[in-house]
Amino acid sequence: MKKLLVMCTCLIALGLSSPAAAKELLGAGATFPYPYYSKLFDTYKNEKGVKINYQAIGSGGGIRQVLKKTVDFGGTDAFMKDKDLKKAEAPILHIPTCLGAVVVTYNIPGNPSLKLTSDIITDIFMGTIKKWNDERIAAINKGVSLPDMNIVVVHRSDGSGTTFIFSDYLSKVSTAWKEKVGTGKSLNWPTGLGAKGNPGVAGLIKQVPGSVGYVELIYAMGNKMPYAEIKNKSGNYVTPSIESVSLAANVPMPDDTRLTITDTAAKKGYPLSGFTWLIFYQEQNYDGRTMEKAQTLLNMLQWVINEGQGLAEPLHYAPLPKAAVEKAETILKSATYGGKAILK
Repeated sequence: MKKLLVMCTCLIALGLSSPAAAKELLGAGATFPYPYYSKLFDTYKNEKGVKINYQAIGSGGGIRQVLKKTVDFGGTDAFMKDKDLKKAEAPILHIPTCLGAVVVTYNIPGNPSLKLTSDIITDIFMGTIKKWNDERIAAINKGVSLPDMNIVVVHRSDGSGTTFIFSDYLSKVSTAWKEKVGTGKSLNWPTGLGAKGNPGVAGLIKQVPGSVGYVELIYAMGNKMPYAEIKNKSGNYVTPSIESVSLAANVPMPDDTRLTITDTAAKKGYPLSGFTWLIFYQEQNYDGRTMEKAQTLLNMLQWVINEGQGLAEPLHYAPLPKAAVEKAETILKSATYGGKAILK
């Protein structure tokens, strides 16, 4: 029996360090970019022979799994703050992968095109605007038949980067929101129903007449749901698109790439835009990881910020600006194995 146990242990160890194991990566996190990641990782597998299993469990879950070291990388639309990075056992790096738009989508009779302003959006999600035919909504949507129907707010129930982007925007445009609710992946919502993930929020809105919520653009488009034009800081009503999201991202990029781009000053920029990141440990020699595994991860990340960018636009995500790619390249070159750079 002892010999059998020893043999099993050796076989497991060999399996973990085998070439096949080095060609597999495990990730988890944000649902915001999941349609893009699904295509991205499937393409990478076909081209490079590397299997990537990515579980869309929300940004909060992705960060937790990285901290627990149960995945090779995490996905998040909310960059880790300094206080959270200090909780990690070792430095964690952020690589931006694309940009997307968070849209305000709704379910009312006829699903007409609507215009919304920052103060109206705030008051809807604060629960102070309660009817779809509220005079403030009607005033900027002349000619639109608005129903005498109660508004039902739908929000995320899980730790979410989409929530971070949405609440970051509301905290910038509303002092009341900033003081009473604030910015975060998880919030104490003043009103509404919760659902898990972008798919869950989109699904619940489709089921509940009179509802309104926020999802990533591709989830509204995929479910044939309407989404509002939003008035930006320059006073222009802007439709979310690759172009309007890219304009919002035309800002100086910090070396660690951690920034928000909501409430853009760009005249034609969409105000609810955001980057999304993959996160991983800078020092890859931990918990028995091999150099081959570390190289597999870094090669994949390098492909994502270069060749993989061509897959973003067809799925209605904006590819990274040149400045973001350059910063990301520098970050990747700082990753080490046993203190030595993995990429040359």
